[in-house]
Amino acid sequence: MLTGPKKYPRFLLLAFCGLFILSGCREEPKKIVTSAPVTFTKEGDLSLLKGGSDSLIVQLDIEIAEGEYETQTGLMYRDGMETYQGMLFVFPEEAYHSFYMKNTRFPLDIIYIDRDSTITSIVKNAQPLQEKSLPSTQPVIYVLEVNAGLSETWGLQVGDQIRFTRE
Repeated sequence: MLTGPKKYPRFLLLAFCGLFILSGCREEPKKIVTSAPVTFTKEGDLSLLKGGSDSLIVQLDIEIAEGEYETQTGLMYRDGMETYQGMLFVFPEEAYHSFYMKNTRFPLDIIYIDRDSTITSIVKNAQPLQEKSLPSTQPVIYVLEVNAGLSETWGLQVGDQIRFTRE
């Protein structure tokens, strides 16, 4: 008749604990996580106009980033855009804004635009995967990102303007 806990020899207890610990240390095969590439989705049209003349410089298809998640993610994790594509960030209010290129895989021109739709500053050739802050020089409500070098190719200048429509 047993009146207390069953006693096991100490070595059996140690062996059991050792096997338990070692079984948790098995190396599992590494899983490769892949995701579908993020592709451009046209959400509107944007015209860049010569300041003071309304002369059309270029017409772009745009993707519009609004809301916290979209404006924080922007063009991250993408492999590129076509020449006549851009991303327009629309903020709820005019303020100083700063961008960086963390997790952005291709160089960009970042164009800051005020509430009157006037370009206030341009950061040219922002380099991929950099965390350096690229701030606006004054309060803005829109920011347009295009492939690096295009602002120069198109001859964009502070004072030029934008007009955009949503689809």
